[in-house]
Amino acid sequence: MPTNGLHQVLKIQFGLVNDTDRYLTAESFGFKVNASAPSLKRKQMWVLEPDPGQGTAVLFRSSHLGRYLSAEEDGRVACEAERPGRDCRFLVLPQPDGRWVLQSEPHGRFFGGTEDQLSCFATAITQAELWTVHLAIHPQAHLLSVSRRRYAHLCPQEDEIAADSNTPWGVDALVTLIFQNRQYCLKSCDSRYLRSDGRLVWEPEARARYTLEFKAGKLAFKDCDGRYLAPVGPAGTLRAGRNTRPGKDELFDLEESHPQVVLVAANHRYVSVRQGVNVSANQDEELDHETFLMQIDRETKKCTFYSSTGGYWTLVTHGGIQATATQVSANTMFEMEWRGRRVALKASNGRYVCMKKNGQLAAISDFVGEDEEFILKLINRPILVLRGLDGFVCHRRGSNQLDTNRSVYDVFHLSFSDGAYQIRGRGGGFWHTGSHGSVCSDGERAEDFLFEFRERGRLAIRARSGKYLRGGASGLLRADADAPAGVALWEY
Repeated sequence: MPTNGLHQVLKIQFGLVNDTDRYLTAESFGFKVNASAPSLKRKQMWVLEPDPGQGTAVLFRSSHLGRYLSAEEDGRVACEAERPGRDCRFLVLPQPDGRWVLQSEPHGRFFGGTEDQLSCFATAITQAELWTVHLAIHPQAHLLSVSRRRYAHLCPQEDEIAADSNTPWGVDALVTLIFQNRQYCLKSCDSRYLRSDGRLVWEPEARARYTLEFKAGKLAFKDCDGRYLAPVGPAGTLRAGRNTRPGKDELFDLEESHPQVVLVAANHRYVSVRQGVNVSANQDEELDHETFLMQIDRETKKCTFYSSTGGYWTLVTHGGIQATATQVSANTMFEMEWRGRRVALKASNGRYVCMKKNGQLAAISDFVGEDEEFILKLINRPILVLRGLDGFVCHRRGSNQLDTNRSVYDVFHLSFSDGAYQIRGRGGGFWHTGSHGSVCSDGERAEDFLFEFRERGRLAIRARSGKYLRGGASGLLRADADAPAGVALWEY
């Protein structure tokens, strides 16, 4: 499988939460640090870097300042250093409850405090020196075993998650990280949790929660007995092994999960590459040959379609479409036009892709009619987490409305019908639009929403009124945006 940006390891950004549920914040003014923020935003994001000296110490770099956290001998802390010096080196001491203690390596003191009274001068560990790690990345991703170079995926027949797949293909390869009681759970695509003995369970019980550890930019998952998840046996079954220290077998990468889609043409058949290199609408069921990985270019907003046979759709002679390209080029890029419940695709020759009488696809049309319209269905998000510019979408306590500015997130269930999606939340209630653009989550009947994949990793959601869902100053989800941009785009 060629890379071309398909396999992109996520840069692990995180927040550190103290005992009073406030986030470590790096301020631009004076490069001061405090623990005053109630939520995880840009100033609260940090990146862990290994010590260049190859020791056990690590460096904490502010994502938004690009500067390093430092602690002087007298305990004063700041985030001013543009290059890491001796005072920027910290040891991370994981605690049994999953929290971290940060110790200055050169001075031996512990970092902690509240509000703007932070210091690194404590000689003993108290509650004020304990920090919870809260990942700032979107929590839905692919999990790659570093030692086996295989992807984790759900195996329904064996009732387990195994790291034995060469490619993260299909819905089974989706893993969702759930932040629970200051620890993390691994949730499979069918909404079950991975327990440390390898079993899948329906509740996030104690043995299904893990402490995150970082080593050389990789992730390790430590269970409540101090053992680490690893692929075990020939099948690579994920469960806790014997090791109490993370080695290569216990390390994982998180990779970006691109949308995987199926397309249905006007003849009600699935677009496929089952019968050769020609892309044709000739199949009655959706399997691997009918599934395509869709990637949107950050600059042009055009998309590519990558097939399970290892080739990109590409424009060939006389307007034909074949899944034969091994590299992204102008001929592999398609412009998407959203037409309500359908989508039209325009190729690099300026013509629309249509279905010919024999089912084959070709970019030969100047106008859009029935044969140029396709149903596009997202298949690898049966459960959905949405993040906007201000935070995650989450149920508002004591209300049927939805917040859009939370540091924690709710998981929503997605269903699909004739080009539209239905979204179901906690308690089984459906999302629905109310008066004056309000969006509620307690509907007894499903309401249709249209998904438009506008940017890489971001979609717009259109309500039945024709307006787009957005966040905003009120912190509530509303359906009153006129254009699919800015606060009306969502990471998914």
